[in-house]
Amino acid sequence: MSTGASRPTVGAVVLTMNDRPDEEPRSLASLLEQEDVTLDVVVVGNGVAPAHVPDGVRTVELPDNVGIPEGRNVGAANVKGDLLFFFDNDAVLPARDVLARLAAELTRDLALAYVQPRIADPVTGATLRRWVPRLRSADVTRPGIVTVMAEGVVMVRRSAFESAGAWPGAFRLFHEGVDLAWRLWDRGYRGLYRPEIVVHHPATHPARHAEFYRLTARNRVWLARRNLPAPLIPLSLATWVVLTVWRVRGWDAWRATFAGLREGLSARPGARSPMSWRTVIRLIRAGRPPIF
Repeated sequence: MSTGASRPTVGAVVLTMNDRPDEEPRSLASLLEQEDVTLDVVVVGNGVAPAHVPDGVRTVELPDNVGIPEGRNVGAANVKGDLLFFFDNDAVLPARDVLARLAAELTRDLALAYVQPRIADPVTGATLRRWVPRLRSADVTRPGIVTVMAEGVVMVRRSAFESAGAWPGAFRLFHEGVDLAWRLWDRGYRGLYRPEIVVHHPATHPARHAEFYRLTARNRVWLARRNLPAPLIPLSLATWVVLTVWRVRGWDAWRATFAGLREGLSARPGARSPMSWRTVIRLIRAGRPPIF
């Protein structure tokens, strides 16, 4: 672990459920090998006592699984650093300067709230479309300003993160990165995608999670209800329904999707803080209207 008062201070947050006994040690080893940053690492056990943690790394044990966004919030509150690095425990940093290069972008441009590297499968080299934080994702190597993020591997300025209210803990899983990114943009910040900085992550499909369709639908509704000006909420939900009709296949998936839709409309999504129309215009100009 690198030290040095003049180096960027990075607090790295890793969640675990002790279900990756092979991947997690490799992930943490690559994190601890990072150079030219002052690094603090915490592993949060989401309903478990962390079991695959090297010496010198602090842990937080949560008695219950509080979901990924809230688990990351707990980690952020228990780690030191002006910059926060959220890191999936099956990802690997293939070079020792990944954190330093991401931190350099945030140090260089104070208007940036977050920087995302390119996430690539370590075997095939493929970058999934959902890992590219923009609508036009065919060219995964094109860098630039972005309005959303892939939350599993991203560096965020702590002051911006805290001003935006952190991750939306009630979401549990899915769309929390869009929620945070929109609130960061509403505070005048921007995001950056740096595809030449690569992080390895196995290319798995999110539908492997049992509640994928329900939580995706519920959180999509919550995302709109929490963040959009009132006139844009029905437009956003109509767009989501059209896309869902095109994408979802199978009766079980449909049933779970509409259960999530009902829950999203009936349950409280947390505090509502609609973005300004100025932010809507900024997002449109950046290439992604906040209805997709």
